[in-house]
Amino acid sequence: MEKINRVAVVGGTHGNEFSGIYLLRKWQENPELVERASFATETVFANPQAFEANKRYLDCDLNRQFTEAQLTDVELANYEQSRAKAINHQLGPKGDAKTDFIIDLHNTTSNMGPSLILLKSDDFNKKLGAYVLAKMPDAVVVYEDQVSMAEHYFLASIAEQGVIVEIGPQPQSVIRQDILDWMEDMTGHILDFVDAFNADNLPELPAEYQAYTYVETLTLPMDEKGERIGMVHKNVQDQDFKPLNPGDPIFTLFSGEEICWQGDYEAYPHFINEAAYYDNNLAMSLGKKITVTL
Repeated sequence: MEKINRVAVVGGTHGNEFSGIYLLRKWQENPELVERASFATETVFANPQAFEANKRYLDCDLNRQFTEAQLTDVELANYEQSRAKAINHQLGPKGDAKTDFIIDLHNTTSNMGPSLILLKSDDFNKKLGAYVLAKMPDAVVVYEDQVSMAEHYFLASIAEQGVIVEIGPQPQSVIRQDILDWMEDMTGHILDFVDAFNADNLPELPAEYQAYTYVETLTLPMDEKGERIGMVHKNVQDQDFKPLNPGDPIFTLFSGEEICWQGDYEAYPHFINEAAYYDNNLAMSLGKKITVTL
C-alpha cells in the first residue's frame, strides 16, 4: 500500500456520543497532539446540530449514509443525508478520496471496553490490529469486513482505509474519564502506527493475535404486532466478547420464560443491549473468534 498522506479524525458522528466531541475540542486547541511528521491531520466535527439538540441524530443515522448510491442521490436531502454529502465532499469523494485514512470516534452504552473496528482485512489493517493490541492489551479488535468499502455505509468508508474506534460503556450524553482516556490513547496509537508505517519503521509485531469477526445481528423478542415482549438475559448483559454456546439463555420474556441461543457456533456477543439500537429493536451483534496471522 502507498504512503498515507492525509488523515482525518472524526468525532460527533452521533451527537450524544461525547468522548470524541470533547477530544476534538482538545485537539483543535492543541493540534500537535494529533499531528505526525509523515502526514497531515484534519479534525472533523461530523454532526454538530445533533450535538446541539443532544440527540444521536436529527433525521436519520449519519453513520448509515455513505454508500456511493446514497451519496449521489440528490433526493436524499434531510439533515444527516446532506451532512453526509458535505463530509464526502470535504474528505472524499468516496472511490477517489483526497483523504487516505479516516478514524471515526464512537461511544457505545455496551460493555465493550476499548474496541477497534476494522473494515478491511488487508495487510495494513492486520498490522494495525496487532500494533494496537501490543500497546493496549485490554483492547479488542473486531473485523467488519463482510462487505467491500464501496458497499459499506459507514463514514469511515469514504477513504480507502478507515477504522472505527468504539469505546464503552458510556451512557448517552455523558462523559466518563476512563472511556475518554481509552479513546485518546487508542487514537494516539493508531496515529503512531500510521507514522511508523509510512516510515517503514514498524516495531516487531506478534505473528498472530486473537480477534473477532462479525457474523450476524439479533433482534429483541417481539410479538406479531412488533411489540417487545422480552429483554436481554441477565447472564448475557454486560458480557461483551464472552462466549455464548448453543443452549445458553440469551433472552428473558416478560412472562419469565427464557429463550436460548440456538446457533450452531460459539458466538461472541458485542454491542449487547446498545441503547441507540432500540429504535430498530436490535439486541446485540454476534461474532466468531478468529486468529489473525500476519
